[in-house]
Amino acid sequence: MILYVRFHTAGTELPEAALPTLLGLIEDITPVVQALPPDGALVDVRGAERYFGQDAAGLAALLRVRTLAHCGADCTIGVGANPMLARTAAQDAPPGKTLAVPGDPEAIAAYLGRKPVASLHGVGPATARALCAYGLDTVGKVAAAPLAALQRIVGARVGRELQERARGIDRTPVVPNAASRSLAAERRFDRDELDPVRHRRALLSLSQEVGVRLRGEGQVCRSLALTVRYADRSTTTRTRTMAEPTAHSAALTATAYGLYASLGLQRARVRAVALRAEGLTPAEQAAHQLTFDPADDKARRIEAVADRARARFGPGAVVPGSLAA
Repeated sequence: MILYVRFHTAGTELPEAALPTLLGLIEDITPVVQALPPDGALVDVRGAERYFGQDAAGLAALLRVRTLAHCGADCTIGVGANPMLARTAAQDAPPGKTLAVPGDPEAIAAYLGRKPVASLHGVGPATARALCAYGLDTVGKVAAAPLAALQRIVGARVGRELQERARGIDRTPVVPNAASRSLAAERRFDRDELDPVRHRRALLSLSQEVGVRLRGEGQVCRSLALTVRYADRSTTTRTRTMAEPTAHSAALTATAYGLYASLGLQRARVRAVALRAEGLTPAEQAAHQLTFDPADDKARRIEAVADRARARFGPGAVVPGSLAA
């Protein structure tokens, strides 16, 4: 069985920096954990069921107790025979509760049949509109439709996958990705913030923090992910792979600014922004392309001196001038 776990705290969203710690608690139960930032995870508990002698619902209850006791975070959990069913169950579950989808085909068909087609994972607004135009507005109708008709509407591969999912079939595996291979930091605004200048100021602060933490741990990252959380609690995440693995704050800041610009936000009410460094590797194993640029060499030497000052006098000993104002 598969669990889809969505973490949250009382009355507020989960800080993204807390996700690795929570994933570590899950990995104490089963190693087959796929992180879904900013606040979720897919968990394959088939081996853990045999080891602990409990069913998936029992393991979900154990997980909720552990996250509450260790981190003060609750979780909403969906249980299903595959990732799609688990995701759907988690969407229907009340906050802080567990909802399980029965495993027999008739129960799955009854559970999915009356749902709108847009509720299927992987069905976006455009696909949903195309299906509704042909009267296929529920999952049950899509499941009963001839495969050839679906393929004419949405294409051969998508039509086949769509019919399988409408019938409760999802062949997507849970791909483990170690929580320790990422590092995150988040900034929340005092109120929903519309000012792009304040957004960029937060990104500068985040990239500086992530860089300092990476260098302190002797790590570099291969890619950077930006998550923007809006006033309605929806989120947008963008990821970019950098030219070379780095922990250099200037490179992280430039990448963060590029990700922010790619979102094209206009008067967006932003509640929080988060940066996540992914693909962490030891710094001594990473290659650095020589640039023969005196300014770059000087910036890196200054950065090393600033790190030593922070280690001795505290994290606020040296900050960029624009953040000190």
